[in-house]
Amino acid sequence: MSSFVLSFAIWFSFISCLLSSSSQARWHHHTKQKHSHHHKHSYISHPPSLSPSPSPSDSPPDDGDYINETNIFDVRAFGAIGNGVVDDTEAFKMAWDTACQSDDSAIMLVPYGYSFMIQSTIFTGPCHGHLMLRVDGTLMPPDGPDAWPKNASRRQWLVFYRIDGMSLEGGGVIDGRGQKWWDLPCKPHKGRNGTTLPGPCDSPIAIRFFMSSNLTVQGLKITNSPQFHFRFDGCKNVHIDSIHIKSPGLSPNTDGIHIENTNGVEIYNSVIYNGDDCVSIGSGSYDLDIRNITCGPSHGISIGSLGVRNSRACVTNITVRDSVIKDSDNGVRIKTWQGGYGAVRGITFSNIHMDNVRNPIIIDQFYCLTKDCINQTSAVSVSDIQYTNIKGTYDIRSPPMHFACSDSVPCTNLTLSEIELLPSQGDIVLDPFCWNAYGDLQTLTIPPVSCLQEGLPSSINLNNDNEYC
Repeated sequence: MSSFVLSFAIWFSFISCLLSSSSQARWHHHTKQKHSHHHKHSYISHPPSLSPSPSPSDSPPDDGDYINETNIFDVRAFGAIGNGVVDDTEAFKMAWDTACQSDDSAIMLVPYGYSFMIQSTIFTGPCHGHLMLRVDGTLMPPDGPDAWPKNASRRQWLVFYRIDGMSLEGGGVIDGRGQKWWDLPCKPHKGRNGTTLPGPCDSPIAIRFFMSSNLTVQGLKITNSPQFHFRFDGCKNVHIDSIHIKSPGLSPNTDGIHIENTNGVEIYNSVIYNGDDCVSIGSGSYDLDIRNITCGPSHGISIGSLGVRNSRACVTNITVRDSVIKDSDNGVRIKTWQGGYGAVRGITFSNIHMDNVRNPIIIDQFYCLTKDCINQTSAVSVSDIQYTNIKGTYDIRSPPMHFACSDSVPCTNLTLSEIELLPSQGDIVLDPFCWNAYGDLQTLTIPPVSCLQEGLPSSINLNNDNEYC
C-alpha cells in the first residue's frame, strides 16, 4: 500500500509540473501584411467614435504577439539597467545589432516596469528579417539641453535608418521630456512680451524614420517631445494605428506626425493633442489615408507649409475622413508660401466634426511667419480639393471658411457638399472669406458661400502644375 501511495505521489507531481510548464505564456509574432488603400465613401453625418486609447503604461502587457523565447532580445540581457538615471544607450545598441542580424523575425524587448534613459541614437538597417521593437516600459532622453551630450545631435533623438520591415509597438510610454527645450528663450512666445530671443534653438525630434519601408507603429503613448513627435522622411508603406500623442497646447513646434517625401501612409484610430499640427504633410508626399483621428487642442490637420524660399512642392492624393477636430486654431488647412511652385491636388476632407475650431476650413496661399513677407507672383497651385460632410461649431474670432488664394495662381475645382458650421458662441453667423477661389457648391451650405466663383478663371494655365509635379 505504501509503495502505491509513493508511486501515485510521484505521478501526480510529474503531471503537475507538466501542466505548469505548459501554462506559461508563449508569445507569438504575426507577420504584418502589406496594407493597401481602399477609400470607401462614408455616409454617416454624426461625429465618428473616439479613437481608442492604447494600453496604459501602468498595466503589464498582455500575453501574445511574441515569437518563441530564443528570438526575444531583452535589453536587460545586454546590460541595460532601466532606473531612468543610468545611461543605457550602449545596451540598446547591442540589443538592436543582435536582433537585426537574426535570420528570423526578432523582437527587441523594452520590458514593463523599467525606465530607460538613452542618448541620441541611430538604429541602422537593413536587418535580416522583420524586427519588432516592443516598448512595454518607458523610454526617455537626457533631461533638457544642459544634460544633452555636446557631441550628440540636437535635432533628433531616436532615428531608424534604412529599415525594411519593422514594427514599433507596445503598451509603454516614450517620454520626450520636452519642457526644458520649450523654455529656451528662442522659442515662440517665450521671450519678453511674447517675442523670441537669439540663441541656440535646435531641438530634437523624438522619433524619426528615414529612408525606410514597410513600417508599423501601433499602441504606444508618446508624450512631451521637444519638437515633432514623429517624422517620416523618404519612407513608403507606413501603417500607424491606435497611438496616443500628448503634449501641452502651448508647447512650440510639437507636431504629432510629420510626413515628408513619403507615400503609402495610413494613420488610423489615434488621439493627438499638442502645440502644433496633429498631422502635417510636407512636400513629396502622396497616397495618404487618415481616418478616425481625434485631434485637438492643436493647430489641426495641415498640408504644408509648402513652397518656402521659392521651393518646389508637390502633394497629391490625400484623404482625411471620419475624424474629430476640437478646440484647435485650425481645422483642415492647406498653407503655402508666396514664391513657391508645384501643386497640391486630389485632396479629400470628408465626414469631419468640428468642435469650437478657429478656421475650420482654410486655404492660405499667403502663409508667412512674420509681417514683412514680400508679395511674389509665383505660387504652388491648389486644385481639385473636395470638402464633404464637415459639420460642427467654430470659434467666432475667424470666419468658418477662409479661401485666400494667390493673385496669379487661383485655387480651382474646390467642391463643397454638406457643410454646416455654426458659431460656438452667440447667434451671429460670419460670412466665409474668398479671394480668387473657384469651385462648385454641390449642396446648400451653412453659412452660404456666395464668394466662391464658378467655373475656371480665364487666365489660368492648366498645365502649370503638371509642369513641375
